[in-house]
Amino acid sequence: MLSVIIPAYNEQENIEKTAETIYKILSDEKIECEIMFVDDGSKDKTWELISRLAEENPSVRGLKFSRNFGKEGAIFAGLKACEGDCAVVIDCDLQHPPELIPEMVNLWEQGYEVVEAVKASRGKESLIYKTFAKGFYRLMKNSADVNLDRASDYKLMDRKVIDALNEMPERLTFFRALSSWVGFKTTQLEFHVAPRNAGTTKWNFGKLMKFALNNITSFTNLPLQIITGAGIIFLLFAVGFGIYTLVQHFSGVSAEGFPTVYILILLTGSFIMLGLGVIGYYMAKIYEEIKFRPRYIVSIDTKKRSKDK
Repeated sequence: MLSVIIPAYNEQENIEKTAETIYKILSDEKIECEIMFVDDGSKDKTWELISRLAEENPSVRGLKFSRNFGKEGAIFAGLKACEGDCAVVIDCDLQHPPELIPEMVNLWEQGYEVVEAVKASRGKESLIYKTFAKGFYRLMKNSADVNLDRASDYKLMDRKVIDALNEMPERLTFFRALSSWVGFKTTQLEFHVAPRNAGTTKWNFGKLMKFALNNITSFTNLPLQIITGAGIIFLLFAVGFGIYTLVQHFSGVSAEGFPTVYILILLTGSFIMLGLGVIGYYMAKIYEEIKFRPRYIVSIDTKKRSKDK
């Protein structure tokens, strides 16, 4: 059986269309499936629609979070609850073409354990967004040795891959990178990002910046290494300036005045504060991890609810 995991946050315009499209494609191909929507604390009618679809179609299942925990939590909740021999993670807005799923299943049947759908084009995105994404992926590749170029959350995973991801204990997760990090036999399929079926994106620049910072610090200690490198540069500069000052002193030439001292103090102070900020950010992430709070809280599972009835 194939599990299709669909994170959803305020997607009332897309729920019915997405469920209908995916179910028809898989039914036509005679692929047994469960279509699992994970409602990430939506404030609109998303859950009402999921709940109704689950009552009408036994292949549809819904998980409802107690509040908004984020897309990463929704993906991992789906991976934890799904019962399929393999699972596909796909967006709710149909920008990931569901028509690709049968081909992904076919490759899985040929022995591939991870089938990644990679972007042949990024669709309609602003220049700032594309530049930001490209820089983020390059940084992840150079610092963490995780190649996310053209990557997406749209991928199929074998049950052994799902189990490996579920065994990871960290609270702060980055599915796109973790699913690549675990390895296994992998192949790729290209797709063109389609326009949204309806609604608007839930991501803004502030959320993207926070997302990037969290994931960079989760996968690499590069910011700490930058501080170390900058410290070495400052040390060499201080030694050079110290030698210059001594030479000036013993030569009977007056040392430069207070402006130089001010500049040195400001530069040093700024570097120290920046370094403390980066260290503090890592400490905050450690603090989040050691509290060991759950990544998400499921308040309703339509499958359990139907069993109770």
